[in-house]
Amino acid sequence: MAVSNIVRPLVLGLIGSLFLAANLLVAGQRADLVFLNGAEPETLDPAIITGQPEGRLADALFEGLTSFDAAANARPGAAERWEISEDGRTYLFHLRENAEWSDGSPVTAEDFVKSWRRTLAPETASEYAYQLHYLKNGRLFNEGKLKDFSQVGVQALDAHTLRVVLESATPFFLELCAVPTLAPVPIATIERFGDSWVKPGHLIGNGPYLLKEWRVNDHILLEKNPKYWDQAKVAMRSIEVIPTAKANTALNFYLSGLADLSMDKGLVPPALLNDLRKRPDFHSSPFLGNYFIRFNATRKPFNDPRVRRAFAMVVDKNSLVEKITRAGEVPAYSLVPPGTAGYQPPEGLPEDVGIARKLMAEAGYPDGKGFPLVSYLYSEGELNEAIAVELQGMFRSALGVGINLQRQEWKVYLRSLGSLDYDMARSSWVGDYRDPNTFLDMFVTGGGNNRTGWGNPEYDRLIAEAARELNPQKRFEIFRRAEQMLIVDQAVIAPLYYYVGIQLYDSTKLGGIEANLLDEHPLKAMYWKKP
Repeated sequence: MAVSNIVRPLVLGLIGSLFLAANLLVAGQRADLVFLNGAEPETLDPAIITGQPEGRLADALFEGLTSFDAAANARPGAAERWEISEDGRTYLFHLRENAEWSDGSPVTAEDFVKSWRRTLAPETASEYAYQLHYLKNGRLFNEGKLKDFSQVGVQALDAHTLRVVLESATPFFLELCAVPTLAPVPIATIERFGDSWVKPGHLIGNGPYLLKEWRVNDHILLEKNPKYWDQAKVAMRSIEVIPTAKANTALNFYLSGLADLSMDKGLVPPALLNDLRKRPDFHSSPFLGNYFIRFNATRKPFNDPRVRRAFAMVVDKNSLVEKITRAGEVPAYSLVPPGTAGYQPPEGLPEDVGIARKLMAEAGYPDGKGFPLVSYLYSEGELNEAIAVELQGMFRSALGVGINLQRQEWKVYLRSLGSLDYDMARSSWVGDYRDPNTFLDMFVTGGGNNRTGWGNPEYDRLIAEAARELNPQKRFEIFRRAEQMLIVDQAVIAPLYYYVGIQLYDSTKLGGIEANLLDEHPLKAMYWKKP
C-alpha cells in the first residue's frame, strides 16, 4: 500500500523504525505476520494476566475448554462437546483425544483441575481468580475458608471427561471458559522452573502457537504449534509481536510496511485521527469497553464520596471525545455500556459544576481551599497523556484544585493499581463476555480487579443475588441497583467514554479479523488472502 502524506510529520521516528527493522526477521525471513500489540506484556501466565496485550498472546499460547472465533463466539476448544444439566448448574465437558501439549503429552481433564486449583489458591494471588468463583465453593477456597479442594465444583471423571458444578446457573459460562484465566497450564513445568516457566524454552502450551523468542521491549516471536489439534487451520506459520505504547512509533512501523497490523486502540496518534479515518485500511467499531477514572477510596480526600462525586461531575466528556479521542467514541454515564445483553444501566451522574462545588464545600474544601495535593496516575501513551492534561485543566477550572500528573510504564502502572499506590487513576475495562456481570462483579469487596479499596456489604449482596436470579428482567434490575450505588451514590469510579476499537490493516489482503463486541481478534483466525 502506498505511504500517505501522514508519514511526513513522522520522518524522524521512521528512522528509528528502520533501525529496528532487522529485529523483524526470522532466520533471514520476515515473519508471516507482524503486528503491533501495545505495551510490553507484564507476564504470559494465564493466572496472572489482566491486560489486553497479555491476553492476546496468552490466547495464542493456551486454549481453554472453549475458544473465541473471529466473531468472538465461544466455540469448542480443548473440549469437543459438552452437556448441560436442566438446572444449568452442571456441565460435562468431553475433551478431545487428540488435544496435546506442545511437548506431545496429552491434555487431560486433570490438567484443568490442577490449573483451576492453582488459579484459586490464595498463594497464587490471581487478581482474576474471581472468574472461578462461579464454581461450587470456588470463592470459599480462594478466600482460604475451605482447605479441601475436592469440595470445589470441578472433577476429572476420567482422562477426557471434566465435570463442572456451578454455584448457580451462569448463562455466560461457556464464554468464560474461553478466557485465558480458565485455560490449562503445565503444572509440572511450573513446579520445575518457578516464575521462569513462561520463558522461551520452558513454556509448554496447548494453543495454536509456541513461544520461540521474547526479547523484552523489543519483540516476541510466535511459531505455529505442530501439536495443536486444529493446526491445519492455523494459517500463519510465524508471528512477530512488536510491543510499544508509543502511538507515533507504532504508526511509523505500520505506514513504513514494517508491520502488517496495528491492534491496540491506543496506538493511533489522536492528532492524526481525522486523516487516518479517511484511509481504507482504517477500521473502527464499538465494543464493550469503558475508559474511566478509579478513585482510591482508602486515601484522603477520595475516601469521601462527596469528593468523588464532585470530581466525576465536572468532567466535560463531550469535550474529551470531540477534541481528543475523535474516533467516534460516545460519552459514558455508566460503567456498563447500554444494551449489553439487553441491559439498560442507570442514568449516572450529570455534568453539573454548581452541584460539584457545593459537594466540595460540604466536604470542607470551599473553592478548593485546603485541598491536598493529589496525583492522577496513567499509563504511557499519547492518548492517555492528552486525556490526563485535559482532566487536569478541568479540575483546576471547575473545582479550584491542582492535580499532579503521574505517568508510569505499563507494568509499573499495573502494580501501582494493584497495591493501591495512587490517588486517582486512569482505568479501562473490556468485557470478557456479553453480560453486565463482567463489569460489575469486579467491584465486590476484595475483588482482584477492584483496585479501589472500596467495599460495601450491600453491593456484595446485590451481585450475589443477581448470580442466583434466573429471571433476566429481575436480574437486570438487581444489577441496576448495584450500578447505581457504584457510579452515583458512592461514585467509586467516574466513567468517561465507551470504547471504539481501532485496527490498521489492509482488508483486501489480510483476513480473519471481524468487528465484535468483545474486541477479540484471535491470531489463529488470521490469514493472507490469495491474490
